[in-house]
Amino acid sequence: MSYLHFKPEQRNELAILLRAGHSQKDIAQLLGKTASAVCQELKRNRFDNKSGYDIGQAKKITEQRRIIANSRFRKIENNKWLKKYIECGIKNYWSPEQIAGRLKYLYPNERKKQIGKDSIYKYIYNENKELVKYLRCQKGKYRRRYGTRIRVEQREEQKKRRIDERPAEVETREGIGHWEGDTIVGTDKQHILTHVERKSGLVLGDKLKRGTAELTRLKTIERFETIPKRKKLTMTYDNGVTFSEHEMTEKKTGIIIYFAHPYHSWERGINENCNGLLRQFFPKKSAFATITQEAVDEACGLINNRPRKRHNYLTPCEVFGGKIIRQIN
Repeated sequence: MSYLHFKPEQRNELAILLRAGHSQKDIAQLLGKTASAVCQELKRNRFDNKSGYDIGQAKKITEQRRIIANSRFRKIENNKWLKKYIECGIKNYWSPEQIAGRLKYLYPNERKKQIGKDSIYKYIYNENKELVKYLRCQKGKYRRRYGTRIRVEQREEQKKRRIDERPAEVETREGIGHWEGDTIVGTDKQHILTHVERKSGLVLGDKLKRGTAELTRLKTIERFETIPKRKKLTMTYDNGVTFSEHEMTEKKTGIIIYFAHPYHSWERGINENCNGLLRQFFPKKSAFATITQEAVDEACGLINNRPRKRHNYLTPCEVFGGKIIRQIN
């Protein structure tokens, strides 16, 4: 049986079995260890022979032993020249990144004189805390900087209104003016921006050469300029980056924007169904480069003038406009 170190849960079991009066041989069989491994664990990690085996103390002793064993791998502590260079740089208000970069530039072929910025930070906070006062950011190993990707994403999430905050009339589809938005993506990464009115099912489609947030915002503002104010009340989007400029869109269009929860596509079921209808004209795994805005308008026109059972066979155009069209165009 090969030797394996004791895991924390195995130390708990060892202590229980010892208190129950089991012999080391029996304990070894129950834990799947050799008798010598149990003996060694007790010998190395028992605080004293009188008090018995203490789990917490065994953990501390093990950690201290590992720290001592790994000390030989500490590059800064074992290199007096490197240690002095780092301390001198920090006291001159150089950042660890600047020190690491300078060393790499001056000594590109000498590995013993190079060190990473994270190792310098670790040395300062764990071994030489007097140097912390020279750092511009003094928040320890959990330091964060404004403008980091995580911080930006967190701030953007806080700005979003979630679908739970929508008025009840949006869910019941009692009135016209509540929309859902999404994009259809081709294999060449070109997009078709879709907006669907929830009550009528009227779909608006706009071709985008690129699925950027700026183009999405500009096209949405342009599209809704022609829609009467009473018919543009709310909008519900998914969480794609294409809708990240929602605040400016909301300001220009006057539409209150909400967001579905991540990975909850069914919360925008009407829009998802509409995208499926458009896929009849623009199939999946097809490129959109050759598709024109006229082709998108034609497809949307066919869908919008198609009778719907849920509207007692009125068309989305008729429900949205409030006027019955007697003749098929």
